[in-house]
Amino acid sequence: MSWRAPQVTRMGQQFSVMEAGERAVADAWLDAHRETLLWKCAGLTAEQLRRRWVEPSNLSLLGLVRHMAEVERDWFRARFAGERVPYLYCTDDNLNAEFDGVDTADAESAYATYLDEIAQVRRTLAGRSLDETFTDPRRRITMSLRWVYSVMIQEYARHNGHADLLRERIDGATGH
Repeated sequence: MSWRAPQVTRMGQQFSVMEAGERAVADAWLDAHRETLLWKCAGLTAEQLRRRWVEPSNLSLLGLVRHMAEVERDWFRARFAGERVPYLYCTDDNLNAEFDGVDTADAESAYATYLDEIAQVRRTLAGRSLDETFTDPRRRITMSLRWVYSVMIQEYARHNGHADLLRERIDGATGH
């Protein structure tokens, strides 16, 4: 039997922290967006995840999973925490490789890589304050962890909109 993306139970954590502090709210919304991307992939085969359903766009659900793993790693681990971690899929010559390489990508491995990256990011951020700052090595400007959370939440929101459309093209499933 071929691999299928695991089913996802929506937790709705963002609604349990409506009166919590800023960090709890930011974590809950970021996790809700992560969960939404996985939910949009749930039950699909590797081939369905790889396929580009809205031509001429090169977007696929697998490309989005690979992209968000790359973005999580880049913003939280490489930029904020200063870890020397290599690209997962991209290269200096091809910063879109996470989308370009889906035709032959191992969907199960990419899915596992995404989950692993989220776990590593959670460990990296444990006990860190939203007020902590760092100098972005590319832009050479100072940013706060709070700002990175905002970047990530908008990045997921934008791409989860893409995921909505892709999933609807695959099997008609809708919802947010």
